[in-house]
Amino acid sequence: MRLNTKVQVSNEDNGCYAKIVMDPLDKGYGITLGNSMRRVLLNSLEGSSVTTIKIDGVAHEFGTIEGVKEDLLNIILNIKGIILKSHTADVKILRIDAKKKGEVTAGDIITDADIEIVNKNHKIATITADNVSFKMDLRVERGVGYRLAEQNHYEDMPIGTIPIDSNFTPILKVNHSVMDTRVGNRTDLDKLTMEIWTNGSIDAEEAVEKSSKILIDSFSLFTDYKHVVPLAPVLLEESKATGAEMDMDLTIEDLELSARSSNCLRKAGIAKVSELVVKPMKELMKIKNFGKKSADEINDKLEQYGLKLKDE
Repeated sequence: MRLNTKVQVSNEDNGCYAKIVMDPLDKGYGITLGNSMRRVLLNSLEGSSVTTIKIDGVAHEFGTIEGVKEDLLNIILNIKGIILKSHTADVKILRIDAKKKGEVTAGDIITDADIEIVNKNHKIATITADNVSFKMDLRVERGVGYRLAEQNHYEDMPIGTIPIDSNFTPILKVNHSVMDTRVGNRTDLDKLTMEIWTNGSIDAEEAVEKSSKILIDSFSLFTDYKHVVPLAPVLLEESKATGAEMDMDLTIEDLELSARSSNCLRKAGIAKVSELVVKPMKELMKIKNFGKKSADEINDKLEQYGLKLKDE
């Protein structure tokens, strides 16, 4: 019987939050779709961020600015909190030229039609004296994921330019849950509920749409055989282990455990599934607040990947 799946969408907080309910789905598809969408939403969507700054009169990140309350390290921390929306793939250089006593905010950044500042009230620095000039250039790029400061160096970078860490991900959080549902006499069906929170640089529904297209493009590779190259026999043998290796590389966060179980594992220094499944059950039971309920929950999650906790 073909399922008549319905999709319900609610959008709140000026598009920064969306709740999506898909019902009904074939058994197992709730987890399959939910996990896939969550990964793409958190790891594959493009965003914009400041990658380097250059402040007049400052040569390095440990410098100070006369007449400014914050030290440079705190200013850099504040810069990282600026939320940008870019309408171009080009690198943009923005400018701050503040001369008045008081707070300097993201709203003081001089932009053009290609760049929008989402959180204009976000504080960058505080000028504490009159006749103080606070001038800064900010280099804005588009990217995916998180980039460390050392990765933001570029060719012919001017002296005095300071690379900073950049978070391009526009998604703050993604939750998904799967419940049993029924249609007529069929009770082996799934109901998927997803919640998405964004930083305001992208609409939550738009983020879901873009993530869906990324998945569709990826899955289309399985149906497009125009450029298929036969694998050598030795590679075919090696490929048998690939799926298991990928599952072992999952992080504890990927399992979406309860806060109690997740905190227990984190305090025990267990960060990956590969570290978890080799721990004997007796050793796990010695972790503070870790009990049978936590073990059962973890085994339920691991079962989705064909794994389980070590009995001895």
